[in-house]
Amino acid sequence: MEPATTLPAPTDTEPLDGSRRRRARLADTLLGALAGLAAALAGLAVAEVVAAVVQDAQSPVLDVADRVVDGAPIWLKDLAIDWFGTNDKVALLVGIAVLLAAYAALVGVIGLARRRLLGIIAIGVGVSLFGLAGAYASQSTRRDAPWAAAVPSLVGAAVAVGVLIGLRHLFRTRPATATTQADGADTTTGATAVAGDGGSRRRFLVGLGTTAAGAAVVGAAGRRLGSGSGAAASRADLVLPRASAPLPAAPADVAVGVDGAVPFFTPNADFYRIDTAITVPRVPIDGWELAVDGMVERPRTLDFEELTSRELVEADITMTCVSNEVGGDLAGTARWLGVRLDDLLDEVGVDPDADQIVGHSVDGYTCGFPLAALDGRDALVAVGMNGEPLPLEHGYPARLVVPGLYGYVSATKWLERIELTRFDRFDQYWVERGWDETAPIKLASRIDTPRGLATLEPGTVAIAGVAWAQTRGVERVEVQIDDGDWVEADLAEELNVDTWRQWSLPWEATEGRHTIRVRAIEKGGPIQTAERAEPFPSGATGRHQIVVIVR
Repeated sequence: MEPATTLPAPTDTEPLDGSRRRRARLADTLLGALAGLAAALAGLAVAEVVAAVVQDAQSPVLDVADRVVDGAPIWLKDLAIDWFGTNDKVALLVGIAVLLAAYAALVGVIGLARRRLLGIIAIGVGVSLFGLAGAYASQSTRRDAPWAAAVPSLVGAAVAVGVLIGLRHLFRTRPATATTQADGADTTTGATAVAGDGGSRRRFLVGLGTTAAGAAVVGAAGRRLGSGSGAAASRADLVLPRASAPLPAAPADVAVGVDGAVPFFTPNADFYRIDTAITVPRVPIDGWELAVDGMVERPRTLDFEELTSRELVEADITMTCVSNEVGGDLAGTARWLGVRLDDLLDEVGVDPDADQIVGHSVDGYTCGFPLAALDGRDALVAVGMNGEPLPLEHGYPARLVVPGLYGYVSATKWLERIELTRFDRFDQYWVERGWDETAPIKLASRIDTPRGLATLEPGTVAIAGVAWAQTRGVERVEVQIDDGDWVEADLAEELNVDTWRQWSLPWEATEGRHTIRVRAIEKGGPIQTAERAEPFPSGATGRHQIVVIVR
C-alpha cells in the first residue's frame, strides 16, 4: 500500500479545493506528458539502433510515413505537393512527429494519473497500439520487407513501456488527506501531492532528464549506424570516367540573357526533387550491383566499376514531373553522363514479347515505361549530372533518364534492377494508383519574368520564360497581352529537341492592370491547348498566365 502524503491545512486565502489543487493537477498533467514524451523518445531511439542492425528494417516513423505515402489518395498527394512543393516529405515527417508527440503525452498523462494497476494497463495498451501500428506498417510497404522488419517497432514499444512504468514509479503520485476544522466539525478532504515529497520529485525529474538525454545519445548513435554515411564518402572520393565523345559547352545563345530568366542548365542544388522516398537512400558503390533480367535471353549483373568501364555518353535533357501544374517549376535541364540503355539491352537480348521496361529502386519503388520509347533517343543509365557524380538525392549511384517521358514512369533513382516484362503482367507503382502507363510529356510553356502580381514601371519590360516539347522540339512561342493579338516571341537557339527552349519578348508596358499569357507551338504545328486539366492522370494542360500592375 502506497503511503499517504499529508498536505498542510489550507488557509482562508488559499483553500485546498481552490487554486492550489488546480495547480497540483496542472503540474501532474505536465509531468505525465513529459514522461510520455521521454518514454517515446527512448523507444524510438532503441528502435533506430535495432533497425540499423536488422537487415531490411528501418525506423518505425519511416515505416509509418511510407505507409501514408503509399496509401494516400491522389488528391492528397497533389495537395501536399501544391502546398509544400519539394518539402512535402519534411512536412509529412513533421506531421507524424506532432501526432506521435501528442499521443505519447496523452498516454503519459493517463498512465501516471491512474491507480497503480490501471495506470500500468493504460501504459501497456497505449504504447502497444503504436508498436503494433509500426509493425503493421513495416509489412505493408512497397519494400516487401520480411517479418524481421517489424522487430524495431516491437522492441521500441517494449522499451517505451518499461521506461514509462519506471518513470511512473519515480513519480510516486500519492493520495493525500488533509483534516480541517470547520464550524466545529472534522472534515476530511482528498488532494493530490505532485511527485510526493521534494526528494521524490527530484528523483522523478532526474529520471526524466536522464531518460531524455540517454534517448538522444542512443538515437544519434542509431541514426549514425544506419545512415549509410559510406555513400557520401564514396561519392566524395569518386572520379567518374570521361564520356567517350564529350559534348561541347552549350553555346551562349541558348539562353535569352534576361534578368529573372532561369539558367539554361539547372544547378544540381536547385533541381527539383519529387519521389516517394521519405529519407534519401544512401547507397555506397561498394557492394552496389545493377541486375538486368526478366524477359531477356542473357540476364546479367554489373557492379559499379563494370558499369562505368563501358562506353559513357553525355546527353542534355530536360526532365519534367507529371505533378507540375501549369506554370510550375517542377522541370529542369541537366547534362547527364551514363550508359545508353538500348546498348545495354541489346547485349542481354530482349524477348520479342516484352513491351515494358521496369526500373526497380533500392527502396522498392518501381517505374515502368514502353520498350518502344527506345527509338534512338538518349535514354541513359545515368551516373553523372552536370559534371559531377549524381547527388545522393538525385539517385546516386545510378538512375534512369529517358527523354520525353514524365519522371514517374521513367526516372528510377537509386537504381538496382532493370526488368523486362509486359504491361499486362506488371503495373508499376503509380499505374497501380490510376496514373497513365505511357506518360509522354505534353507541350508546355511558362512565364518566368515578370513574376505574377509584380508592380512594374511604364516603359519597356522584358517578358521571358521557357517552353518544352521533349523529343519533338519547340518551333514558336507566342505571347498575348490582355485580350490582344498573339505576338511571336524571340526564341533562343535550340540546343536539341530534348531540352527546353528559352524565349523573350520586349513589351511596352502602359499604366494599369494587365494579363499576360503564353502558348507554345511544337514542330509540325500542334499548338499548346488552352483547355485546363489537372496533373492526374497524365499531366496538366492549359496556358500559363500572370497578372501584373503597371504604375
